[in-house]
Amino acid sequence: MKMSADGKSGDIFIYGEITKYAWEELGEKSAKVFQQELADLGEVETINLYVNSPGGSVFEGLAIGNQLKRHKARVIAHVDALAASVASVIIMSADEIRMYENSMLMIHNPWDFVIGNAAELRKAADDLDRIGESAKLDYLSKAGDKLTEEKLIELLDAETWLSANEAYQYGLCDVVLEANNAAASISDKLFAKYKNVPKQLLEDDNFHQLSAEELEQRKRIAEQSKLNASYIGDLLGGM
Repeated sequence: MKMSADGKSGDIFIYGEITKYAWEELGEKSAKVFQQELADLGEVETINLYVNSPGGSVFEGLAIGNQLKRHKARVIAHVDALAASVASVIIMSADEIRMYENSMLMIHNPWDFVIGNAAELRKAADDLDRIGESAKLDYLSKAGDKLTEEKLIELLDAETWLSANEAYQYGLCDVVLEANNAAASISDKLFAKYKNVPKQLLEDDNFHQLSAEELEQRKRIAEQSKLNASYIGDLLGGM
């Protein structure tokens, strides 16, 4: 996050996965971190949101998007390379979306890992439908009459990777800018979650800067830190 010299505008970057337990050095973002960054910007008139993200936690992403909707500033989202999954939902909260000619937008239906009996699995499916409906409203609200609900459902079902020009045609982008050299930092593990990753992304070494093992190790450390903090809190609470 950074503010302009005149204090009238500020920049916020989402340059990694959207997750509840975020690693700042990886560019990951949580709703709590984002809330603090918005507060630190103060009463700016314009917020430039720079996005280069494979997505992540749906609820964290929805919370970030709603924070942007409530903010008084004019929000301009810039897709520097990739806005995939819930990252694409977040930018729908902006007043204006700008995509570089070689950047991409990926939309799909929400999914989750579920363990349980039949009733629990049915409930999980119903929950995913409700979450999906919320995301649809964001896409349709942005697109206006350029995108019908029927076509949107077709795109979501197919896990569609849209170029900047395609996103513009569907009303999911307002301005297409000249191509830049930004590259998304996405691990093989994250690519494996998606079915239709474009071949050029799979073959680009710039998209594979962190191994799945490195990400797993960092997440284990984060989880252990959470447990340690909870344990310390319990101890202090008993004193």
